Amino acid sequence: MKQKLTKSKKVFICSECGTTYPSWTGKCVSCGQWNTIVEELVSKKSNLAKGSTVSQKPKPITKSKEEKHYTRLSTLIPSLDEALGGGIVTGQVILLSGEPGIGKSTLLLQVASNIAKKRKVLYVTGEESTHQVFIRGERIGALEDNLLILSQTNLEEILQVIEEENPEFLIIDSVQTMYSSHLESAAGSVSQVREVSAKITELAKTKNIPVILIGQVTKEGSIAGPKVLEHIVDAVIHFEGERGHSYRVLKVIKNRFGSSGEIAVFSMKDTGLQEVKDPSSFFISEKPQGKAGSIIFPFTEGSKPVLVEVQALVSKTVYAVPQRKTQGIDINRLSIILAILEKEGNIFLKDRDVFINVVGGMFIKEPAVDLAVALAVISSFYDIPIDRDMIGFGEIGLAGEVRSVHYTEQRIKEARKFGFKKIVIPYNSKLEEPDIIPIRYIREVIQLLRS
Repeated sequence: MKQKLTKSKKVFICSECGTTYPSWTGKCVSCGQWNTIVEELVSKKSNLAKGSTVSQKPKPITKSKEEKHYTRLSTLIPSLDEALGGGIVTGQVILLSGEPGIGKSTLLLQVASNIAKKRKVLYVTGEESTHQVFIRGERIGALEDNLLILSQTNLEEILQVIEEENPEFLIIDSVQTMYSSHLESAAGSVSQVREVSAKITELAKTKNIPVILIGQVTKEGSIAGPKVLEHIVDAVIHFEGERGHSYRVLKVIKNRFGSSGEIAVFSMKDTGLQEVKDPSSFFISEKPQGKAGSIIFPFTEGSKPVLVEVQALVSKTVYAVPQRKTQGIDINRLSIILAILEKEGNIFLKDRDVFINVVGGMFIKEPAVDLAVALAVISSFYDIPIDRDMIGFGEIGLAGEVRSVHYTEQRIKEARKFGFKKIVIPYNSKLEEPDIIPIRYIREVIQLLRS
C-alpha cells in the first residue's frame, strides 16, 4: 500500500552548485564560493511503498540495442544544423545561454518560425508579453500560423497547455523565470530551476518532443542556477559576442548526439540574425598589410577551423609597472608566454607594455594560440612585419618547446584554402611538405622572423 507524505522543510542551498546544507555557512565546501548559500523552503513528497516490484531490470549491453532510430529536425540554418551534428534530435533537450541582449530570443524565434513551416511549435515566454514577441517576429519576418506563443511562468499550467496542444517542438524562454507551485521558493531559485528543468526534460523524453531552454547567465558569464541544470540536458550551447561588433558566435559546449566544440557564426542585422557561411573570410577580411604584430591563427574547438587575426602591440612603457592587457585570450597565458620569450629568446619586456587582441571579439581558450601570440609579440617587438602568407599554431611549453596540438591537418587545409603558403607548426607534427615550417623551440621562431 502506497502512502504519500508531504513535508515542508527549510534548507540552505548553494546557488552556484546546488549543494544543500542543514544550516547556513559562509563558504560552500563543494565549489569553494563564498556567500552563495541561500535559504529556501522546500515541499517534498515522498512515496512509501511496501512490497513494490522493480519496473525495469538490467540486461547485458550486447542485448541492449533498440530498433528505435532518432530523427533530426532541420532548423533551415545549415551552419546551426552542422554545429548540432545534423539538426535537432527528437526528444533532445538543449540549453542555450548567453549575455542579456546578445540575441538568444531572436535566434530561437527564427528557428521556431522555420520549424513551424511544417510542424506545430510552442514558444513559452516568461520575460515578455505575446505582443512583444509578435513585434519582434514581425520585424524579422518570423510569423507562422503553426507558431503558438504562450506568456506564462507557472509550470503546471504550461504542462497542461502542452498536453492540450501537443506541439512537436518546444521553446522555454527562460528556465529561470518559470516556477512550480509545488515549491514555496521563488522563481529562479536553485530548487525551482532544478524542478522545472527536471519536469521539462521528463516531458521531452516521454513525448519525444525536442526542447530548447534559454538559460540566463551570471555577471561572471556562467549559467545561472545549479550545475545540475547543465548535467540534466542533452546539449549546452553558448551564444556570445561583443556588443560593439555585429557578429555572434554559437559554441556547442556539450552534445550527447554529436561532437562538442562546434561553432556557428551569425551577423546581427536589423532583420534578425544572418548566417555567416564562410567565417574565415569574415574575420580576416580587414587584416592590415605590411604592419608588424599581426598574424592569422586557425582557431578550432571542434572539427571545423576558423581563421582569426591575432594582433600584438609592444611599446615603451610610461608607468613604473609595465601594462599587460588582453582581449580574446587569458591574460595569465600571456604572462607565461612573455616569461618564456625572456628566458629562452632573450626578448626582454620589463620596460615594455604588451597588448594582445583577437580581432572580432572572439575568445580563444585552446593552447594552440600560444605560437600565434608569440609570433605577433616578436613581430611587434622587432617591428618586423610577418609575411602576409604566413600562419602559425602550436602550444608552447615552459622550456620553450613548441608542442603539437589537435586537428593539425584540418587547420592546414583551411589555411591553404585561403592561400597561406608558409605554415608554422610544431616539429612533432611530422608533416614534410613544401609549405610546412616545423618549429622545435621558440628561439627558432625568432630566427625565422629575423632572417
